[in-house]
Amino acid sequence: MTEKFFFGGSVSPITCHAWNKDRSQIALSPNNNEVHIYQRDGNDWKLTDVLNQHDLKVNGIDWAPNTNRIVTCSVDRNAYVWTQGEDKKWKPALVLLRINRAATCVKWSPCENKFATGSGARLISVCYFEEENDWWVSKHIKKPIRSTVTSIDWHPNNVLLVAGSTDYKVRVFSAYIKDIEPQPTATPWGKKMPLGQLMAEFKNSGTGGGWIHSVSFSSDGNRICWVGHDSAINMVDANSGMNVIKVKTEYLPFLSSVWISPTAVVVAGHSCVPLIYSFDGSTIIFNGKLDESQKREAGGISAMRHFKLLDSNSRLENSDTLLDCIHQNAISWVAIYGGDKSNATKISTSGLDGQLVIWDLNTLTRSMQNLKI
Repeated sequence: MTEKFFFGGSVSPITCHAWNKDRSQIALSPNNNEVHIYQRDGNDWKLTDVLNQHDLKVNGIDWAPNTNRIVTCSVDRNAYVWTQGEDKKWKPALVLLRINRAATCVKWSPCENKFATGSGARLISVCYFEEENDWWVSKHIKKPIRSTVTSIDWHPNNVLLVAGSTDYKVRVFSAYIKDIEPQPTATPWGKKMPLGQLMAEFKNSGTGGGWIHSVSFSSDGNRICWVGHDSAINMVDANSGMNVIKVKTEYLPFLSSVWISPTAVVVAGHSCVPLIYSFDGSTIIFNGKLDESQKREAGGISAMRHFKLLDSNSRLENSDTLLDCIHQNAISWVAIYGGDKSNATKISTSGLDGQLVIWDLNTLTRSMQNLKI
């Protein structure tokens, strides 16, 4: 069972989206400098606010579930933290990231007391609120990043941060801020964790290689998955020697990835279909596609449709651009809609076709043989 929506009747590409805690509201960017907030209204969505403080295209949105704060970042090199007032309107607080290139991605830490922003300035800004001065402070993680940071994700301990970059590298850093949090305990990634400490580094090697599009920590923080422009799935287990396990796929490059259980991930991208892969510690296994439209339209049904379209030249011309899947263009964003990384029940995808689709993992995976999540 799936749900699909066009917000505001528009088919503008959706750059990114984020949900509030109870999934009754969604924040999304229609590929411009605005963030639109929608409230669920039965089977439809109602526009409740437009956040338009940014000057240029919004590249990242994250919605903190417990503090109910939204953070956004943009090509204008700024980030804003949005808080909702008693009048239900969102109020912005500017965060000076101190960067000279576009901000590319942003994410709240698990404890929601800080957030991290990647950028084209070859650095990561770790930002936290300073009570004494009533403003947001940013500290930089620079070395040894050599190119644009495209994706980030937090370890569940609220300290470690994984980042992917266009220098073909995935790195694990410490984002420990001693002013606001206690001394971290040791993890399989290492013991000493001053701010900016490089805990691990992995090269997206192999035939072709490729810059990194998305990185994700597993629910326990011991595994990392990443996808790049080489159409491959890559996984690392810190408890198993930190060896990179890589499998090259037949699909177009993936743009987003997220863990849906301790052993399984969902990836999606230019092939327009979400895919599930599992990892047993030594092997990456392809489990199947979430979009079953292609299976349902195989054979006689699609052939019948084809011959009917031959009766009309105009319809024949239009049919050339239709894909036999729900998304009609690249999927740019994957988020968990129900559950969490340890046991996701639903995910949401948004793409360049202007659609947002909610996928029920429990329903769709019943028909998939050999799927072990």
